[in-house]
Amino acid sequence: MDLSSFLTSLVTSFLIFVFLMLLFFWLSRKEGNKVVYYPNRILKGLEPVVPGTRNPFAWIQEAMSSTEQDVISMSGFDTAVYFVFLSTVFGILVLSGVVLLVLLLPVASTDHSVKVSTTSNGTFNEFDKLSIGNVKDESPRFWAFVIATYWVSFVTYYLLWKAYNHVSKLRADALMSPALKPEQYAIIVRDIPPVPAGLTRKEQVDSYFKAIYPDTFYRSMVVTDNKEVNKIWEELEGYKKKLARAEAIYARSKTTGKPEGVRPTNKTGFLGLCDKKVDSIDYYNGKINELIPKLESEQKVTLREKQQAAALVFFTSRVAAASAAQSLHSQMVNDWTVVDAPEPRQIIWANLPIKFFQRQVRQYVVYAIVALIILFYMIPIALISAFTTLSELKKLVPFVKPVVNIEAIKTVLEAYLPQIALIVFLALLPKLLLFLSKAEGIPSLSHVVRASSGKYFYFTVLNVFIGVTVGGTLFSTFKDIQKDPNSIVTLLATSLPGNATFFLTFVALKFFVGYGLELTRIVPLIIYHLKRKYLCKTEAELKAAWFPGELGYGTRFPGDMLIVTIVLCYSVIAPLILPFGAAYFGLGWLILRNQALKVYVPAYESYGRMWPHMFIRILASLILYQVTMFGYFISKKFFYTAFVIPLIILSFIFGFVCHKKFYRFFHDMALEVVCRELKEVPNMELVFRSFIPQSLGSDKIDDDHFEDALSQVSRTGSLA
Repeated sequence: MDLSSFLTSLVTSFLIFVFLMLLFFWLSRKEGNKVVYYPNRILKGLEPVVPGTRNPFAWIQEAMSSTEQDVISMSGFDTAVYFVFLSTVFGILVLSGVVLLVLLLPVASTDHSVKVSTTSNGTFNEFDKLSIGNVKDESPRFWAFVIATYWVSFVTYYLLWKAYNHVSKLRADALMSPALKPEQYAIIVRDIPPVPAGLTRKEQVDSYFKAIYPDTFYRSMVVTDNKEVNKIWEELEGYKKKLARAEAIYARSKTTGKPEGVRPTNKTGFLGLCDKKVDSIDYYNGKINELIPKLESEQKVTLREKQQAAALVFFTSRVAAASAAQSLHSQMVNDWTVVDAPEPRQIIWANLPIKFFQRQVRQYVVYAIVALIILFYMIPIALISAFTTLSELKKLVPFVKPVVNIEAIKTVLEAYLPQIALIVFLALLPKLLLFLSKAEGIPSLSHVVRASSGKYFYFTVLNVFIGVTVGGTLFSTFKDIQKDPNSIVTLLATSLPGNATFFLTFVALKFFVGYGLELTRIVPLIIYHLKRKYLCKTEAELKAAWFPGELGYGTRFPGDMLIVTIVLCYSVIAPLILPFGAAYFGLGWLILRNQALKVYVPAYESYGRMWPHMFIRILASLILYQVTMFGYFISKKFFYTAFVIPLIILSFIFGFVCHKKFYRFFHDMALEVVCRELKEVPNMELVFRSFIPQSLGSDKIDDDHFEDALSQVSRTGSLA
């Protein structure tokens, strides 16, 4: 890519962003679109548009003036922690850029000893003069780059330490808040031993915990196999929705000219396409009346005959529950395994009965599958990198030369094709990784998201960053390696910056076009209006059509970490990437702040448990950056390269110290936090019932058919 192509790409991306921003202002003002652009505010009963905000840039002022407490009240603590991540990385890149641009650009550009040098596969010489590639081997000027490497590292250490302190305080404040959190009174018990003779499962669980916690044990809930009852419940709910839809259609058909209306009909066969035609309202009412007793019967069977080796245990004290979750209850590690309970909406019930050693085996099998995915994805990623430049494309496919030599087509292909291909390719993976993480036997949704985001991070770093860099280098230097196999190390090291422009354009495309599309929400808007016009007949269907979903940490954070890794690793090699990285996180903070305050609704709350994973992956990117610089200095025959080694060691020490100081509080509940008294005594029965699965729910609190699974040993907990 030459300078004109790069500038064309940059200017075009910026103009697209400006257009999308103006489009957002125009679309968001229309009354019919407010449920798409302000759903979070609408769900909380607030006015969609803040009064006095009718200019195109009002959303920017609102986002910048919002406080952390505003984000917490609208989108929860996890979202606030995500903004700590964005602001921390933004600070790292800005502080690094202020020094590196001033220090390194003059040092590199004034070294005239290298006539031909490249950071862009030999085609981007205008920018090569501003990079480390313009400095001759063994030059004392490399001291400036070593100092820059130290500066970036120490800025990262300082801001990460500060952020960890801040997030720890946020988590403590959240957990000490007076609002009732049912999960603070419960624990999950897995790997329950076989039931002794003469006892039921509930009697076994109750007697075990009653003996250990005689004063604070409240009751237990034995986990059951809910597959069949879930199936019936979902079928019943489906017919209820169909009935509501049929009634809405019937009501709309009543007009002044035809007050009796037209009763809707449907066929009872496959997908309503075959078999006899029936009155929809009567048919669905009949199905509902048929399924209700069937569901009640299956509930009784499930609760009495399908109990499994897992349970939830409830305590009247938050301190007792926190202590129990952190304690070893059995001398055998695979018996009576206890962890703290997540929010009721987070529990993955099917995973709770999975045995200890089965979970271990599943975990290793999933790790092996992920390793194979990374290995085999390397091939298409490397092929994508091979097409980064048109010169390589013309070598591979000579017959396209007449087409790609047309100036307009050449500019578009060089500017966009590789980056768009890579972005689309990466979009195919997250659901698979989420499925694999759930298959490990993890008990909660937030934990599954953290696990899948970790896998996605390693995939993006190993495949996208390392794959594109090494793959592109091997492709472009293959003939040289064939002639002199001993030169492979030197060629790989000296060609390391060869993909700097690919990543520069990739980052620019992500923050201009990617965040522009995020702001305008074009795809959700189109889907909503199509559903409203052709599919939605009831208020529930209409709400489902515009309901925004969550921010999506599982995919969003690994994508951000890819940018962190790219920008850090190229920050000293090609310092011009730093302003683009800072713009990505600055613009991301601004636009996602708007989305968090007005659009997205959190699916769960883990009170910042994602932060240690964010921290360790930023640190991993920093270590990769330090190793990269160490290898590059060696390739440039700099005699004092060894001065980089202490930085790598210091990073590991920094990570170890932070882990020991902060991590335990994110894994276990601090007793000093939960010992604070609440303003009101909690209603323990409501706490207990909040964990009952929907398919087993009953309007009768003391319905006898629950007795065999829901322990009644102690009902002495205080009631508000």
